[in-house]
Amino acid sequence: MNAPAQAAAMADAAQIVLNTIRRPVIMVGPDGHVAFANADAEDFFRSSAPILARNTLGQLIPFGSPLLALVEQVRERRAPVNEYRVDVSSPRLGIEKVVDLYVAPVPEFPGSVVVMFQERSVADKIDRQMTHRGAARSVTGLASMLAHEIKNPLSGIRGAAQLLELSASDEDRALTRLITEETDRIVALVDRMEVFSDERPIDRYPVNIHVVLDHVKAIAKNGFGRKIKILEDYDPSLPPVYANRDQLIQVFLNLVKNAAEAIGGDPLGEITLSTAFRPGIRMSVPGTQDRVSLPLEFCVHDNGPGVSEDILPILFDPFITTKQNGSGLGLALVAKIVGEHGGIVECDSTPRGTTFRVLLPAWKETGSGPDTEDSR
Repeated sequence: MNAPAQAAAMADAAQIVLNTIRRPVIMVGPDGHVAFANADAEDFFRSSAPILARNTLGQLIPFGSPLLALVEQVRERRAPVNEYRVDVSSPRLGIEKVVDLYVAPVPEFPGSVVVMFQERSVADKIDRQMTHRGAARSVTGLASMLAHEIKNPLSGIRGAAQLLELSASDEDRALTRLITEETDRIVALVDRMEVFSDERPIDRYPVNIHVVLDHVKAIAKNGFGRKIKILEDYDPSLPPVYANRDQLIQVFLNLVKNAAEAIGGDPLGEITLSTAFRPGIRMSVPGTQDRVSLPLEFCVHDNGPGVSEDILPILFDPFITTKQNGSGLGLALVAKIVGEHGGIVECDSTPRGTTFRVLLPAWKETGSGPDTEDSR
């Protein structure tokens, strides 16, 4: 292969590699024009690479943006710079566009710099996930206390009400029955919360997620989702997930039921179950130096009216619900189970629909346990 052909092949390979990076990446030339943009950068700037190449960076981002100063700083110092929570909101890029930036020089092209953007939404969702886990731990302690300190007195109250009913008038008997029914309702709530106090280690093994989702779909189609169209968008090449099958069924049954309730009686209502391989997100394992990769993405999407913006940040907190008779424990339990699996659950919602996204570790075929950076 001659030198020009080899250079062209290397350029094509570089383009392919950069397009696989799930972050917007651009290269800014010495004249300030965008010399290169990967596929995610085209989505980020809402323009194709040839159109971006006609513009300078200053024409693409808001006037006075700190990014311009960072690019000049990197050119002068010839050293990479990180900057966090930079606001690049504009009519072109969208409102509330906050990003983390990595800007680095390109020694092979003097005066050129590479800029990688990471939208804060991903980092903020992970921050929220840590908050959800803390909330779940708080419920764990509360559940243990409730089980021991409330159920015993409730048994006494219920027994006393039943004794009073034997000698009460018809009018008073209605009140004693009310006491009994409300006592039973509180006991049922405490029973539901007791699941949070279960701290036993999870028995995990390789699980085929599509078998789990098919089981959940069958339950839904024979019950609460009988009149709702449930679609599948599966990646059949996915490796097994490192998880507990029964608990995964509980997680996705909760999410699909929530989706069905959001759709309500809409005859055009649809739920889409999807699976995909999305490398890039890693979580630290507490107490170790390992970072567990979470490449498996499982989504439950509905085309319902969406979640209220004021509820969305606290959606996974216990006792948060928009249902008339809901307990607000279903999504808290989902967050607890996913967190115990070392994963992340997040929610994106618009007035056109809601997507619950679960990220979990894959089974490492070379040994037991999830895939970690140290195992590679």
